Amino acid sequence: MDHNLAANKANAIAFYEMAYRGDPARAVELYVGDEYIQHNPLVDNGPQPFIDYFNRMQKEYPDKDIEFVRAVAEGDLVALHTHQVWPGNDQYVTMDFFRFDDNGKIVEHWDAIQDVPAESKNGNTMY
Repeated sequence: MDHNLAANKANAIAFYEMAYRGDPARAVELYVGDEYIQHNPLVDNGPQPFIDYFNRMQKEYPDKDIEFVRAVAEGDLVALHTHQVWPGNDQYVTMDFFRFDDNGKIVEHWDAIQDVPAESKNGNTMY
């Protein structure tokens, strides 16, 4: 099947932003397919563990923020490059990958997170 790359990118961003900003149940309802395979070792498979994780993050860190720097889509995958700022000005760069099913719903997720370093030997930013 040909995937709608623009729609998948927009949906990945909407899904992640909605969950991150405190409404993961609605994000799952709108954007997740019949299964949800999770590769983050801190979260179990399925929609409910995802909802529980993001509800906990919202409760513990309500002032966290996220900026979506770029989105790349190919085939059934979307990659998001983000800048996250957490309380205490802890800053992280993340890479999230989402796999979409043939109905345009998210069914699998991988991610990697790294501290934004104070210095860079090459003078380049993480973005």
